Amino acid sequence: MHHYGIIGTPLGHSFSARYFAKKFALNQIDADYLLYEVSQIDRVIQTISQNKLNGCNITIPYKELIVDKLDFIDPIAKQIGAVNVVKVEHVETQTILKGYNTDWIGFQQSIAPLLDARHTKALILGTGGAAKAIAYALKQMNIPFTYVSRNPHKGIVYDALDNKYIQEHKIIINCTPIGMHPNENECPNIPYDCLTAEHLVYDCTYNPEETLFLRKAKQKGATIKNGLDMLYIQADEAWKIWNKI
Repeated sequence: MHHYGIIGTPLGHSFSARYFAKKFALNQIDADYLLYEVSQIDRVIQTISQNKLNGCNITIPYKELIVDKLDFIDPIAKQIGAVNVVKVEHVETQTILKGYNTDWIGFQQSIAPLLDARHTKALILGTGGAAKAIAYALKQMNIPFTYVSRNPHKGIVYDALDNKYIQEHKIIINCTPIGMHPNENECPNIPYDCLTAEHLVYDCTYNPEETLFLRKAKQKGATIKNGLDMLYIQADEAWKIWNKI
């Protein structure tokens, strides 16, 4: 039996184990996929070794922190600066950890059908590992973007968002965990009243299915999309990496 899992904290919101359990059952694959909630980056590496994992997904807050802990990093993941997939190779007495990023593929393929001529600029809410993957995907699609952050050194601050910013950027992407289960009554601090039917509002969160962020955008007529398709696509891409498909 092969062993896989997702490592991060918190994991109460994650659908990954459910997704892979269904995949394994449908395809009669002898494998399991478990949740490993760990409190510090050094425990991530220990968890991979102790549980003899063949591969794992990395999530909040370790996508950036794990980069320096790996034996090899794929050039795209290195350029992004974040890893969400680790492939584990056991060579004689050595365990070799290889890092990849499939988040950007999941985002790109899930948002592409919704884009039209109005969607020429994007605001990325957050500057963490997910945000970096989204930024890479937007670059591949030739869509300029601006980071929005609580830290003024990393992007424009939320208080600076006004009607002009919102009208110039018809794509708004939430890459923060704000509004994720169980904190479903929270949402990013943006001027929702400035949103219109021309906006495309995307939330990388998928639990709940419709976050407060998306609900407020929908009330203004915006097209909305959650991160569930992104999750499924990146998971399938991870499976290909783990199995060299």
